[in-house]
Amino acid sequence: MAIHLTKESKVLVQGMTGGEGMKHTRRMLAAGTNVVGGVNPRKVGRSVDFDDRTVPVFGSVAEGMDATGADVTVVFVPPAFAKYAVVEAADAGIGLAVVITEGIPVHDSVAFLAHARHKGTRVIGPNCPGLITPGQSNAGIIPADITKPGRIGLVSKSGTLTYQLMYELRDTGFSTCVGIGGDPVVGTTHIDCLAAFQDDPDTDLIVLIGEIGGDAEERAAAYIRDHVTKPVVGYIAGFTAPEGRTMGHAGAIVSGSSGTARAKKEALEAAGVRVGDTPTETARQVLAALNADG
Repeated sequence: MAIHLTKESKVLVQGMTGGEGMKHTRRMLAAGTNVVGGVNPRKVGRSVDFDDRTVPVFGSVAEGMDATGADVTVVFVPPAFAKYAVVEAADAGIGLAVVITEGIPVHDSVAFLAHARHKGTRVIGPNCPGLITPGQSNAGIIPADITKPGRIGLVSKSGTLTYQLMYELRDTGFSTCVGIGGDPVVGTTHIDCLAAFQDDPDTDLIVLIGEIGGDAEERAAAYIRDHVTKPVVGYIAGFTAPEGRTMGHAGAIVSGSSGTARAKKEALEAAGVRVGDTPTETARQVLAALNADG
């Protein structure tokens, strides 16, 4: 009942001993995530106590994988070192790298994403909230207590809108929620998640959240039209954003008619996607679609 992350996932945290790493490792553990180690070459051999769990610190991702069998890493290192952290994880052969760090230079992201792809490592992010399979595992900063397990799959550019839709649909529940990040270049796209949810027998409906800028949602619409048979409900943020100005995420910039919320909504609706005008209306569309199919 999940994509990319399950209760069997064994998670390392790169940057676990920093302030953000410590805070969110504690939250991940409280959510049931099997955090098996942290990575900090300056604190190798130490361990950190988190409530009722003691987590060892390894000098490298490879060392942590050898000792624990880890298959996921969550990256909380500062922007200047994020490229090296992801390259290290990919070289070690990790299956999934969740890059929470924001403010990474685009040329660094391009480099480490190309390297990870070559090595066979899936990257979620950068500048993302991570992903959660409610009741099983949480890799990142998504609040774990705002929804429950269910049969809706969610993929979103926006962290806060991810949380809002999770809460709006908390009584229905989710299989997996993936925050892919809003930077111009990301490792996992809407299309990647659409394909995974389409193949997941325990996901009945997919929610897609997009925002202004770029053409990711238009490309997702084309993919939905040709490859997705499950119902899809969408929401696009940014209808009131002025043209030519970056809004929030680095990728959220509109040039002329390209990348506008209206163009994205029209493309999705042409592919058969129900698109809400607000997050609350989007949640109502989800419930209507589920009731229609049920």
